[in-house]
Amino acid sequence: MSKCLICDKVIEPFMSFGKMPIANGFLTKEQFASEYFFELQVAFCERCKMVQLVEQPAREKMFNENYAFFSGTSMAMAIHFKEFADHVMTDYLPSDNPFVVEIGSNDGIMLQHFKEKNIRHLGVEPSANVAEVAIKKGINTISEFFDEKLAHEIVNEYGQADAFLGANVMCHVAYLHSVIEGIKILLKDNGIVMFEDPYMGDVIENTSYDQFYDEHVFLFSILSISYLFGQHGMEVIDVEPQWSHGGSMRYVIARKGARPASNNVLEHLKKEKAMGLDKQLVYDRFRRNCEDSRDSLTFLLREIKKEGKRVVGYAATSKSTTILNYCGIGPDLIDFISDTTPIKQGKFTPGAHIPVRPYEKFLVKYPDYALLFAYNHAKEIMAKEQKFMASGGKWIVYVPEVKVL
Repeated sequence: MSKCLICDKVIEPFMSFGKMPIANGFLTKEQFASEYFFELQVAFCERCKMVQLVEQPAREKMFNENYAFFSGTSMAMAIHFKEFADHVMTDYLPSDNPFVVEIGSNDGIMLQHFKEKNIRHLGVEPSANVAEVAIKKGINTISEFFDEKLAHEIVNEYGQADAFLGANVMCHVAYLHSVIEGIKILLKDNGIVMFEDPYMGDVIENTSYDQFYDEHVFLFSILSISYLFGQHGMEVIDVEPQWSHGGSMRYVIARKGARPASNNVLEHLKKEKAMGLDKQLVYDRFRRNCEDSRDSLTFLLREIKKEGKRVVGYAATSKSTTILNYCGIGPDLIDFISDTTPIKQGKFTPGAHIPVRPYEKFLVKYPDYALLFAYNHAKEIMAKEQKFMASGGKWIVYVPEVKVL
């Protein structure tokens, strides 16, 4: 029996993706025998409308000095985070000595824009290796997990903040009540919280089940975020759909009554109810759609292999761990996965144990097909890989449906 992490109601999983490793846990052959696995089960809480993992590994297993994701590797994301920072500076910061805190600030890809404007800032990044990259760029960063205790320490040293920011991190945190209480300690009375995370509405619409992995303990909707922050005397005052990470939602939150709310909130809440995001039935249908997508992808790969064609994976993403392990795709179907991140190269994918090789190996001898794991960057990638396509190479995608491009 499991309880909802938000409201304590007893919850039951609507699906299981089976045994799953740490999504960013790229490993050597010597580590295969001791690899950690957990059961990736997903539940919907009918009371608070939160979609969540039933079990999440300890945070130290996921976020540590070997963390393999660096935000700054994508040009499109660099542009996206500049826009995010500009939006905060233009619309929400006071002119008098503002202070900004970002949770999960990674390599400083967003905070660098505040630094350039001489705006006081602090990044809170628990993974020491990526925090070090930010520090070397002169971005004020500490390598800690954010909670109430740390909030008091920040206020004592820097004073209260005008804005508390996050990008693709709040959904990683199982202990959100402590984080929100910390935000209330840290934030000025008229301060704002602005964060974005993968959006449950897009996950349902696109059957993008790879958004479920160890780090994503929650998949948010406006319904669930409103309930969560409402428990702490705060409210959603604006929402802004985003293209990033295969479909995200940006939430703007303030203390109740501190700022006027946009009509966007009510309009999007109506859409969510029309989609059925508040009903168990929608999640049961989602499970069946996931099963169909899995079966279609594995059938396609086997047929291609029967024809004697080569398939190579493109980008060893966190999300690819769910695809590979849920679908049972291994080195028998994919020769290797090409990736530009040095820390992943020469290692093997979590669970499936497919070799990860430098991007140059993709260029040396083009495969017949490339299975695109970084589909959320498809436009950027396909513009870059014109030669591959001109040589007759084809893309395999699985969101929103399995097909060959």
